[in-house]
Amino acid sequence: MLRRALWSATADGFCGSRAAALWRWSRHFAVAAASSADSNPAERVTSPSLIRNLAVIAHVDHGKTTLMDRLLRQCGAIVARDRTLDSITLERERGITIASKYTSMIWGTSSLNIVDTPGHADFGGEVERVIGMVDGAVLVVDAGEGPLAQTKFVVAKALKSGIRPILLLNKVDRPSVTEERCGEVESMVFDLFANLGATEEQLDFPVLYASAKEGWASSTFTKAPEGEPTMAPLLDTIVKYVPPPKCDLHAPFQMVVTMMEHDPYFGRILTGRIYSGTVKPGDRVHGIRKKEDTDISETFNEGKIVKILKKKGVASEVADCAGAGDIVSIAGLAQPYIGNTVASVEVKEALPAVKVDPPTISMTFSVNDSPLAGKDGKQLTGPKIGDRLKAEEESNVSIKVLRSTSNDAYEVQGRGELQLGILIENMRREGFELSVSPPAVLYKTENGQKLEPIEELRIEVNDEHSGTVIESLTHRRAELLDMSPCPESVGRTTMTFTCPSRGLVGYRSSFSTITHGTGFMHRAFLSYDKFRGPVGNVRRGVLVSTAQGVITAYALMGLESRGTMFVPPGDEAYEGMIVGEHCRDADLDVNPVKAKELTNIRAPGKDENVKLTPPRLVTLEEAIGYVAADELIEVTPKAIRLRKKYLDSTKRKAAARKLSS
Repeated sequence: MLRRALWSATADGFCGSRAAALWRWSRHFAVAAASSADSNPAERVTSPSLIRNLAVIAHVDHGKTTLMDRLLRQCGAIVARDRTLDSITLERERGITIASKYTSMIWGTSSLNIVDTPGHADFGGEVERVIGMVDGAVLVVDAGEGPLAQTKFVVAKALKSGIRPILLLNKVDRPSVTEERCGEVESMVFDLFANLGATEEQLDFPVLYASAKEGWASSTFTKAPEGEPTMAPLLDTIVKYVPPPKCDLHAPFQMVVTMMEHDPYFGRILTGRIYSGTVKPGDRVHGIRKKEDTDISETFNEGKIVKILKKKGVASEVADCAGAGDIVSIAGLAQPYIGNTVASVEVKEALPAVKVDPPTISMTFSVNDSPLAGKDGKQLTGPKIGDRLKAEEESNVSIKVLRSTSNDAYEVQGRGELQLGILIENMRREGFELSVSPPAVLYKTENGQKLEPIEELRIEVNDEHSGTVIESLTHRRAELLDMSPCPESVGRTTMTFTCPSRGLVGYRSSFSTITHGTGFMHRAFLSYDKFRGPVGNVRRGVLVSTAQGVITAYALMGLESRGTMFVPPGDEAYEGMIVGEHCRDADLDVNPVKAKELTNIRAPGKDENVKLTPPRLVTLEEAIGYVAADELIEVTPKAIRLRKKYLDSTKRKAAARKLSS
């Protein structure tokens, strides 16, 4: 209609007055806009019967994100790089998915909304918050490794939500993967489903075979399908087996917020699945939440929808309306956060909120009060640290932030040391300086009995290292459940343990040393169980600086026989800073800034050459697992330092005497 109006205006411009042409053009434009606004939004949105909402779930490194790249390309999206959905800098650096992200693609007449989820158990909250907005799932399992500890975790969440997964055996093009091996993995997955209480319908899951790296999927086992590689069999299976959403387009608009981000122009962007009704820009909506510790709903933050965004491949497009069953992002409200309901103003009851498992460990974040504080960062004060942690709590449902008893300190509770380590790394890159305590396990008490979090640990090592690994885990109160030869590697052993979470803090670096970097370790939260008693001594003492200044090579040369150094010459040290690991169990006070005394007497011969062993530079993850209860981690944008909680040696001795008494 607009094109006809422009043509009519042009024709009138040639044969009549320009004013008449402009009047006719504006009249046609007004009629077109009015007819578009007056049309029923329910008639303009995608029919729920053509929508498929699903999640891709898997263990770490089983190929989820690569699979998402191939599906996007198959559906015509332009993918500029591999692992395109890993958009966070740390995700690309570490090769893991940290946050859940969704995308949308068209296959035939169906609109597929697919959510890519993390595979690491520490980020299980990302899986839990999105599993409620999908109706199906693709379970990706490495055909060589089979289901692992974290596979069990994500499958349990999917089955509990009533989802019937589609099993995709990935990496079948590997030489070690045979049809018999795929049959064994299918049986293992079936047993896993049965042990987790799957229904008869869930146990009757479709199975496909794929190589996401090569870009093909097949309904039958093959090493290389005939013809051009294609993901069509998987997409067809999704359309066939994933049910369309059950919803009502004519009911009032309701949506549960499951993702949240900030835009510099539109403010808070809220993402979620529309459970009923339709929405368009200009509609009046408000947030609804449950009052704390009650089932009473309260409304807040009434406003209007400013913008509706819909994913198309890897990009977002502006939509003029959206309907029930679809997953969209809306802007216009500043206060709702994850778990809240956004609905039309006539709706007063909140939808069921996102339920997540409770945190298992905690760390205390406080202001950096070391002598070197303020030299690297810009965000230094307690209120700024608190505001940043509160913002993280709003966008991450598995993290809780509590004000500590001490001034400018906050207790941060999470799922694991990796999750909290990612938070600390993000903060230091944003210019924060802070002191962080070692992880502390969150215990429970039921019927007068102390309970602690227990994790399932699956380990694969060379045969000659199995005895050393078992011995090291025994000191950490682990119990061996199963031990068998690795089916796909000769000379390798697979072991399954249950171990307290506190026993696994810092174990990854020790495990790498024991196995000379050849072992694989996977862990996932299992349950709360009876307290297993104190953990044995798993760390030696440390070398603590007694002076402040610049570390000298002369001083380090004399200290090398005392242990392993953490610092190189030229770095700054201060009293109470940890500069190395002692070769014995007790701590030792040392002076790393001692300089060689100079005289005016020339010594016969040349000076002694200083030859130092390269220091062991401690990363943030290693520091989190290394520090003891009386120590802290000093985090700045340029450095990670270890220190004693009390810098003065006299105060440290007094605190130790008080603790022993």
